[in-house]
Amino acid sequence: MVTSKPWTYDYGSASVGFMERKTALVAGANGIIGKNLVEHLRADGGWDVIGLSRRGGLAVDLLDPADTLAKAGALGGVTHVFYAAYQDRPTWAELVPPNLAMLTNLVDAVEAVAPGLEHVSLMQGYKVYGAHLGPFKTPARETDAGHMPPEFNVDQQRFLERRAGSWTWSAIRPSVVGGTALGNPMNLALVIAVYASISKELGLPLRFPGKPGAYDSLLEMTDAGLLASATVWATGQQGAFNIANGDLFRWRELWPKLGAYFGLDVAPPLRMSLVDVMADKGPLWTRMASEHGLTASYADVSSSWAFGDFVFGWDYDMFADTSKSRRAGFHDYVGTEEMFYRLFDEFRKARVIP
Repeated sequence: MVTSKPWTYDYGSASVGFMERKTALVAGANGIIGKNLVEHLRADGGWDVIGLSRRGGLAVDLLDPADTLAKAGALGGVTHVFYAAYQDRPTWAELVPPNLAMLTNLVDAVEAVAPGLEHVSLMQGYKVYGAHLGPFKTPARETDAGHMPPEFNVDQQRFLERRAGSWTWSAIRPSVVGGTALGNPMNLALVIAVYASISKELGLPLRFPGKPGAYDSLLEMTDAGLLASATVWATGQQGAFNIANGDLFRWRELWPKLGAYFGLDVAPPLRMSLVDVMADKGPLWTRMASEHGLTASYADVSSSWAFGDFVFGWDYDMFADTSKSRRAGFHDYVGTEEMFYRLFDEFRKARVIP
């Protein structure tokens, strides 16, 4: 039997006047997506929040249906489930059973104890369109044809479609998400910030490490704050929605600007594996942390190198059509260049980077 790391919950809420309160259950609350969603819900003021995470509180093994149901007694007041949990596995096929099982077990448990459940929100991504497999039709639309399985995002959505009845569902499809969470395996902003900081420490220019074709491809990103706002907005909808910042960019244009933020010149791109070239940088980072008063260990900031290699290897366009959400009423916009500067500023303020 496959075992998982325990999922746990902790409580938090914000004071509110006499408005009707809702209770959100956020699975994956400490991730780059869940962390911002929890903050957004608490700031909104109309929510009580139960955050499932891998740290602290009462342990719940979402891969074990009996354990999940046994620990669900505290979830009786849940009105909305926001599902952003994820279990990694070595292959695409191996991802399906645990990730589908966790969602199924959680929904089963909440349905059993929460008669007021109104909505289940599922966090997806462009893997639904086959973006991880190679070039795909752009702009991708929610109505595009599917691709050959396995794909756990698709299986999870089909589960919600079958189960919905007394409650509604939404599937949120962001691009690469920009946020400040540490220890996350998919934080591109942190990849760039740490890569640039180490380049500067070594007296090197900031070289784009990806495939030559990736330097000129069209991409987009999704700010974690904008994503949180969209996720809550979608609780009043049903169906799948692409969510992105609203602008497109090419690394050729943006990369020199990011280099300038760190006071670095930019040299021509040079394809390299960040996983490989950063494998020996722990001692260097320890010295940098001591000299600059940094608060993050190398383990805290080095968990996303493989994701960086993955994103910088996209030598094809990577963007979707977000007009469906705009037609339905979601109009938030974030400039991607400004998003990067803000995230870098936050890393510096928190003493994550020099």
